[in-house]
Amino acid sequence: MLEFKPDVLDALNNNQPVVALESTIISHGLPYPENLTLAQDVETIVRAAGAVPATIAIMDGKIKIGLSADELKFLAESDDVIKASKRDFAYLLASKKTGATTVAGTLLASAMAGIKVFATGGLGGVHRGGEDTMDISRDLEELALQNVAVVSAGVKSILDIGKTLEYLETKGVEVIGYQSDFFPAFYTRESAFTVDYRLETPDEVAALMHAKFDSGLDGGILVANPIPKAHAMEEAVIQNAIDQALKNAEQEGITGKHITPYLLDAVKTITQGKSLTANLALMKHNAHVAAQIAVAYRP
Repeated sequence: MLEFKPDVLDALNNNQPVVALESTIISHGLPYPENLTLAQDVETIVRAAGAVPATIAIMDGKIKIGLSADELKFLAESDDVIKASKRDFAYLLASKKTGATTVAGTLLASAMAGIKVFATGGLGGVHRGGEDTMDISRDLEELALQNVAVVSAGVKSILDIGKTLEYLETKGVEVIGYQSDFFPAFYTRESAFTVDYRLETPDEVAALMHAKFDSGLDGGILVANPIPKAHAMEEAVIQNAIDQALKNAEQEGITGKHITPYLLDAVKTITQGKSLTANLALMKHNAHVAAQIAVAYRP
């Protein structure tokens, strides 16, 4: 069921550093050809830092652990790719349709493959009003279950950050601020919320991973890595854009799995593309930090 790209399999067999990468950002996050360019750039960044990239997707009845150049291009160009969270895996494998893995899906596949470090843009979380709608991303539950360290620029500020952190605390997930005392809010470097612990170096994160995973304490670690200062947005600007996007979504009746892509696209339009530039910058930065952590960590 798992099909490994040769260089990924070789790295895993020889205890070499590997970084998992999601594929929804390719198929659902950006238009072509910008999506393909980002996918290629992120893999290049991981390699330059000394690790092997493993972009994950479901294709031809297999969970692909690492994609070829042609497979990346197919995901980037195709309009018929399903977002693959845990609930979608069995259907996609049985039907042999193509699925781009979400954060939750990539976490699950990473754990199945034995990959311990995963770089993404932003983690999903508890949606605003989630106490009434029960709209909580599968990302949080999967992070609580799988022994993987996820490097993320926090969660998108379209979510309820406080409730998201409460959920992670309940599930026993360590929230680590990478060179920061505050939990980042994707487009901005800080939110009103603090992290559980602050760590300064890849070696410190790797030591925490060993302490947790080697002692049998199951579950993931969230490494909250703030967007680089040069690309961070002003909190007031992004919050106004989010508020307007939320209002538009309510008026148009957008709900469920459609709400996040709708809001991100609306925020991009309202900010005249500045949020997209920030998104690209933080994804690349997360890939670089994740690769450094993977190099520092050895099973």
